[in-house]
Amino acid sequence: MAVAFTFPGQGSQAVGMGKDLADAFPEARHVFEEVDEALGEKLSKLIWEGPEETLTLTANAQPALMAVSLAAVRALESRGFSLKDKVAYVAGHSLGEYSALAAAGFVSVADAARLLRTRGNAMQAAVPAGEGAMAAIIGLEQADVEAACAEAAQGSVCQIANDNGGGQLVISGAKAAVELAAKLCTEKGAKRALMLQVSAPFHSALMTPAADIMREALAGVAKSAPVVPIVSNVSVTPTSDPDEIARRLVEQVVARVRWRETVEWFGAKGVATLYEVGAGKVLSGLARRINRDIATGAIGTAAEVEAALAALG
Repeated sequence: MAVAFTFPGQGSQAVGMGKDLADAFPEARHVFEEVDEALGEKLSKLIWEGPEETLTLTANAQPALMAVSLAAVRALESRGFSLKDKVAYVAGHSLGEYSALAAAGFVSVADAARLLRTRGNAMQAAVPAGEGAMAAIIGLEQADVEAACAEAAQGSVCQIANDNGGGQLVISGAKAAVELAAKLCTEKGAKRALMLQVSAPFHSALMTPAADIMREALAGVAKSAPVVPIVSNVSVTPTSDPDEIARRLVEQVVARVRWRETVEWFGAKGVATLYEVGAGKVLSGLARRINRDIATGAIGTAAEVEAALAALG
């Protein structure tokens, strides 16, 4: 039965992540050194020592999470593991798509770090602080959430940013519109409508300036066909074409993260196990809510690397 690797997005970061990988595997430590060199700063020190509020900043969290994911992949590979031979597909949640692509050889680790630093800065700068917002809507049908967004937008921006599965949708856009849409969702019967502590309205049309910046940034890096097909956030279809991947990464900045559909697609294609590669277990929890027939595993610590190697052969 097929195996897929998934790579976490923002929100999975924690001070100290990846430290035992770096201590146990020289190849993992080298990833952190590569990222430090690419960014011209000791991001590894921030990852391992904090402070948490600085690590959580979008421009830091994005390359940091990628570094931990790639450290885990390099740890596996140092023991003879082959992504190409053992894994049918890769996918990543938002920024995790860059981690997946770096793991599969689409871009170098150094270029992935620089791209994610650019992406984080561009997303942060796209909307003045306080003008955008995001909210999690729990337990309401997608059509009802879309209707609430349309009613609240009134010429402004309010849209579904993440379809995370398990009855969880995230909306994003102009602050007043998102607040109104959250209120309307509650009136329509949502179990919860929770405003999120985020720094910008990610995955909405308000991110268009950031998409333009990423188009230029992606044009300027060397790209190769990934050794494993990537299942895109925006299309939920696999591709190995470098130009198509780059186009989807640009579109991803303003488009919905279709994670529920991605996990459902894996199930339909016979994927029996999803491994979450990197920090945290957010994607594993989502996968269990979406499709209980798919087994989940984590590869984010030295012990988990050993367990995965034993399981995957």
